[in-house]
Amino acid sequence: MKETSQSPVGRFAPTPSGRMHLGNVFAALIAWLSVKSRGGYLVLRMEDLDTQRTSAEFAELLRSDLRWLGLDWDLETDPQSQRSAVYDRYFEKLRDLVYPCYCTRSQLHNVNAPHLSDGTYVYAGTCRNLTEDQKAAFDRAPAWRVKVPDKLWTVEDLAQGTYTENLATDCGDFVVRRADGVYVYQLAVTVDDGEAGVTEVVRGMDLLSSAPRQMYLQGLFGFQHPAYGHVPMLLAPDGRRLSKRDRDMDLDFLQAHTTPEALLGLLGYACGILDKQAPISARELAGEFNWNKLKNQDIYLDISSLL
Repeated sequence: MKETSQSPVGRFAPTPSGRMHLGNVFAALIAWLSVKSRGGYLVLRMEDLDTQRTSAEFAELLRSDLRWLGLDWDLETDPQSQRSAVYDRYFEKLRDLVYPCYCTRSQLHNVNAPHLSDGTYVYAGTCRNLTEDQKAAFDRAPAWRVKVPDKLWTVEDLAQGTYTENLATDCGDFVVRRADGVYVYQLAVTVDDGEAGVTEVVRGMDLLSSAPRQMYLQGLFGFQHPAYGHVPMLLAPDGRRLSKRDRDMDLDFLQAHTTPEALLGLLGYACGILDKQAPISARELAGEFNWNKLKNQDIYLDISSLL
């Protein structure tokens, strides 16, 4: 499914580890509105790399929640848990750039290691040049990191504007496969989006820093760079970030207390698409959508008007 001037291809890629909460709903809604407002296509993908936390039952609940909201999709691709062989092939393409890393979690977060202002560590390249004898001295399986260049990556984000990052100084060589053999988010989503022909990635603002890493991998794998739109986070009135763990405003609760049209009207108004809060269907809301209307800062959402 390749893009033409009339048919952008977006995607929604939830993790089936629980019921959708309003933060998930908002990301799905904007991804859907952005492509449907331009006659495009939406791909659904279950990101279930962590098979201990995810299940087919939760995946079916997610599909049911999307249908209730009126957010249909044009294609569902294979879940990530069934694509290890595909990821193996792309990992092989990185053969000259990957190396084993034996660092422990405590070593990575050591106070003497490089850190950004938000506390995120920058990998110092500790294992980048280990000799074969040094590797043989470890009695545990390694993770695998990909070497990154000293180069600026710029994202012209549809929601957040210009975002620039140098992977060498702001991230460091990053993990693409865990020590247990499971491929990590960065590699898996790059491959999944590229193979599905996705031209537009819309997701939460907390994933903005992932875009340069994925752009780097896209170039190595021969994929085109998609457009990015990192939407603001939805917060509870007290400032808490919504989470599945706390069952904040999840779809199980909301379906028992409101209608999809009322919920979409609240979301559309809260994020700036609508001038006033009023019930509206997903199709009607698509007619009102424009990226220029969308707020780019955290949105505090009060659902009391729905109850």
